[in-house]
Amino acid sequence: MLLSRRTQGKYMDGTWQLISGGLNEDETAWQGALRELREETGLRAREFHRLSTLTQFYRSDNDSLNVAPMFWAIADEGAAVAIDAEHTAFEWGDVEAASARLMWPSDRQALEEVRAVVLGGGIAKEALQVDDATE
Repeated sequence: MLLSRRTQGKYMDGTWQLISGGLNEDETAWQGALRELREETGLRAREFHRLSTLTQFYRSDNDSLNVAPMFWAIADEGAAVAIDAEHTAFEWGDVEAASARLMWPSDRQALEEVRAVVLGGGIAKEALQVDDATE
């Protein structure tokens, strides 16, 4: 699992997070997720899945309720990570190590779904794959 640490001065600065971001006006959610993956890490998806887990949280700084789908990408083993200016560091870890660093319950729930369904070959894996998304 790839985690990245947010740059100081950015929203949630200093925290370890999954790769995330917003959408451009002309993008679907899965297209935006792939773009953010490329921009923030330099990685490309070999396999790409939507998850049934949604992330949802309230931001008091701009009084907004945020609800978004979550996705999971599998990159080629050994692919080089090139983090962007939004992050100061990255780490690879297993589900337990990653889960211990994440602050949002929905992020930890997503990791459990990835473990059971995507990596564990669960019954829903094929249905969750986004076929048009691999590059």
